[in-house]
Amino acid sequence: MTTRRQILATALMAPLAAPALAQAPWPNRPVRILNPYAPGGTSDLIIRPLTDRLERAFGRPFVVENKPGAGGTVATAEAARAVADGHTLLVSNTGPLAVAPSLFRSLAYDPNRAFSWISMLGGAPIVCAVKGDSPMATLADYKAMAARAPEAVSFGSSGVGSVGHLTGVMWGMEAGVRMLHVPFRGAAEAQQNVLGGNTTSLWDTSGANAAAIRAGTLKALAVSSPERVSALPAVPTLVQAGFPGSVSTNWFVMAAPAGLDPAIAARLNTELQAGLADAAIKARLESVGVVSLGDLSPERIGAFVAAEATRWAPVVRAAGVEPS
Repeated sequence: MTTRRQILATALMAPLAAPALAQAPWPNRPVRILNPYAPGGTSDLIIRPLTDRLERAFGRPFVVENKPGAGGTVATAEAARAVADGHTLLVSNTGPLAVAPSLFRSLAYDPNRAFSWISMLGGAPIVCAVKGDSPMATLADYKAMAARAPEAVSFGSSGVGSVGHLTGVMWGMEAGVRMLHVPFRGAAEAQQNVLGGNTTSLWDTSGANAAAIRAGTLKALAVSSPERVSALPAVPTLVQAGFPGSVSTNWFVMAAPAGLDPAIAARLNTELQAGLADAAIKARLESVGVVSLGDLSPERIGAFVAAEATRWAPVVRAAGVEPS
């Protein structure tokens, strides 16, 4: 027979048990990672080898969903709207997070408020490249061709406002030439158009183009990093080519909707940084031109993103891109 004391004890314990039942352990279903760019780009090259490690560590599938569009803002906005329960993550970069505020009058998210920062994944310098059989062999040749007439040289990038686009604009300003920008839906499409002879050149991430450069189908004229990259040791930097004002890096971060449990963020960062330090993954990323930018705290990532937005704003204006 249930006594009055037992009934009272059960009633007192119920409120204590409810939160434990409501908070299922994370992750309790597959985790999706939104990628704002088409397959084959640098973000893909970075995140895909890391998903295997995350799946082993957490025992659930981590599924990359490529959703390109509007300079990466479509998937980034979707991530900002998602529930902050750790089951929707975002791998994003300079474009949607630091350039987009200058490109869009009414951006669907505020990069400074919409996200919980999880991990800095690395950076990829921009490469200026032409078709492998092009008569241009150096950046001086490239400048000479561009100087013949305004827009005598066309260059492709991953899209309007991408770091490749803006680095090309910065270089043109420094070199005193005006080139024709041709935006594409990702690095692979930009590369295909150069190889097909439809576009003179490309300014895009070194990672997405390293294989074609090593194969000789593309010819790299310079990289935008302060130092040469191990993936392309024979390619001079813009500094070495005489253009120190165009140094840039396309950086990549893992984020989640604002409000993510800091404990989940910390667990993810631990596994991601361990993956980036793994010898096999590190060698794979270095082979495509990805460089380490360090293990930054969420606070430092936030400050870094804000500073990059300030840096790129005047370049966007110089590019003549009207906010949409």
